[in-house]
Amino acid sequence: MVDVLPIQRRKLSDSVQDRLLLTIRGGDLAPGDPLPSERELMSSFAVGRPAIREALQNLQRMGLVEIRHGERARVAVPSLDRMVNQMAETMHHLLTHSTASLEQLKEARATFEMEMARIAARRRKSADVKRLRSVVATQASFIHDQPRFLEWDGKFHKEIASISGNPIFGSLSEALFGWLTNFHVHLVRSPGEENLTVSEHKDIIAAIAEGSVEGAARAMNDHLSRANRLYQKANRMRSETAVRKR
Repeated sequence: MVDVLPIQRRKLSDSVQDRLLLTIRGGDLAPGDPLPSERELMSSFAVGRPAIREALQNLQRMGLVEIRHGERARVAVPSLDRMVNQMAETMHHLLTHSTASLEQLKEARATFEMEMARIAARRRKSADVKRLRSVVATQASFIHDQPRFLEWDGKFHKEIASISGNPIFGSLSEALFGWLTNFHVHLVRSPGEENLTVSEHKDIIAAIAEGSVEGAARAMNDHLSRANRLYQKANRMRSETAVRKR
């Protein structure tokens, strides 16, 4: 006798979501266009308001719909930054509960940042170098203000990625730095080492300004490797302290 799996009943909101997806993907609505009102959708799909709202909220989480209080939902304008922000909670869960994922993220970030430094050294213009120096000068002014210092640290890395001319790289740089800042801040913050961080940033800029492709990558690798070593040291100290308190 053949085993038969029971047919799962679908939620009404899932069916509404599928219909709305077909409408959006079919090109009937352009980014920024309003969707029909909740009342119109209820009438068209012959379902209640809860199913409509749940479907719209699911589409909002997918980054396909924008919902604002007091207004009709609209087809979202495509945005990589929005997509990255929507991944934040998923990344939080992943990085909090998976050591392997954190190590993989660190490796991916190092590889990415080194390649961004190489591209910047190849494509930099004088205006780009001037902008980088200005960012680091601003960062240095916040040596005694950790939150602002860290904020400008992220801007430095994003500015390097932006020299590529590819906005996706800039968004990825911001996302990688943001995930680590929010969920493993010790990987990007080294209290007491602010002057060294600024010095390392200046070394990276110098290599980029000279057009030294591998020199820029090496300076970036040295910078990130130091941060990783400090993070590992801090982890060991926290573990030893926890053991002594038992």
